Amino acid sequence: MPTPLKVAVIGAGLSGLIAGRELERESHEVVVFEKSHRLGGVWVYDPRIESDLLGIDPDREIVHGTIYKSLRTNSPRQIMGFSDYMFEGKEYGDPRMFPGHQEFLSYLEDFAEKFGVTKLIKFNSEVTRVELLDSTNEFVVEWKTKGVSSSEVFDAVVVCNGHNSQPRAALDIPGILEWPKMQLHAHNYRVPEPFQDQVVVIIGNGSSAYDISRELSTIAKEVRLSSRSPNVKVSKLEKYNNVWQHSKIDRVFKDGIVKFQDEVSIKADAIIHCTGYEFHIPFLKTHGIVTVNDKHVSPTYGNVFPPQLAPRLSFVGLFHKGMTFLPAELQSKWIARALSGKISLPTETEMLHNVEQVHREMEEKGIPKSYTHSLNFQMDYIDWLSDQLGITRPPQKLRDFYARFIERFRYDNEGFRETFKEDLLICDEM
Repeated sequence: MPTPLKVAVIGAGLSGLIAGRELERESHEVVVFEKSHRLGGVWVYDPRIESDLLGIDPDREIVHGTIYKSLRTNSPRQIMGFSDYMFEGKEYGDPRMFPGHQEFLSYLEDFAEKFGVTKLIKFNSEVTRVELLDSTNEFVVEWKTKGVSSSEVFDAVVVCNGHNSQPRAALDIPGILEWPKMQLHAHNYRVPEPFQDQVVVIIGNGSSAYDISRELSTIAKEVRLSSRSPNVKVSKLEKYNNVWQHSKIDRVFKDGIVKFQDEVSIKADAIIHCTGYEFHIPFLKTHGIVTVNDKHVSPTYGNVFPPQLAPRLSFVGLFHKGMTFLPAELQSKWIARALSGKISLPTETEMLHNVEQVHREMEEKGIPKSYTHSLNFQMDYIDWLSDQLGITRPPQKLRDFYARFIERFRYDNEGFRETFKEDLLICDEM
């Protein structure tokens, strides 16, 4: 029987919880480090905001909480939850198909308690350094608890710190840093009241942009959505009297004017950047073996293992634009079994070749490196992970449901929650 390893998991959000469970199931000695006082990661609502609302000052005190008070899940219950403990069928006070954040946090807390993950968590412990030791294959993990530093050596480290803490603002807009009015990243948006009777410009065309614009439409004077997408239709949104869709911002002026590329100019009171996040793993020191830039971690075989350090260093949850639970669970099983010796990884050379091949194919197709970890709302990656584990691929019923949901999500980014529920009711009646 393989010797159990001492494994550090960084982060007690969704990915850290499932990683902790799968590692313990393989009899490894697990410590999950969590810098806050409770588990749940991004799903913990924190009313505090940062002093630098755009999040560009590296010396600011970082508030890890990034969700707004009214946030609801982007995915329906049916595709949320882990394979042996689904979210569907469990209710904690909000039975909606797309419930609010507190409902989902309650589920994560329930999961962690039921499977004994809570006892593995070292709370209020912010990891400040994970460094590869030159003389061995081990890692030193250093953390702070109430200002006091501690360190310990581990056989392996699984990084699960998420990618929603370092805002990426639209700083390339001419004049944006000199614009005198209020600016903030969605990371620091909590409630609509500060925008009463204001003209608000929202940069972005993702779910947060549409959610926040819909909420602000009830209280703001005007809401102006700005998208970089070349396919955007410049128009007033049908469902609202005070929300307009515009093209990319051409530039902003010191008198508060915002000029769009569609030649419309308006005088605004605030700009909200719903422009996503950078990957931020400041504690990781691998002597240049692993790099983090342009929204991707490189090199990573299968979005999980740096070939030179596999399987002792791994990542769960780097992916985006796709399902969350199932790939995180499969990644965690892959890591846990690789560390146990139950699954053999390809050689370092083979893994590096695979990574290079993936990047070469992306370059040939004109896909930027920032999309390295994108699942493109497909299930190919989930199938690939299933194959690595030697388990059955997801059933057709799940594929059909997911495909139907993604079709609705893409077609109606603003109202998909309501219309998808209606679609299902119609299908059930048929």
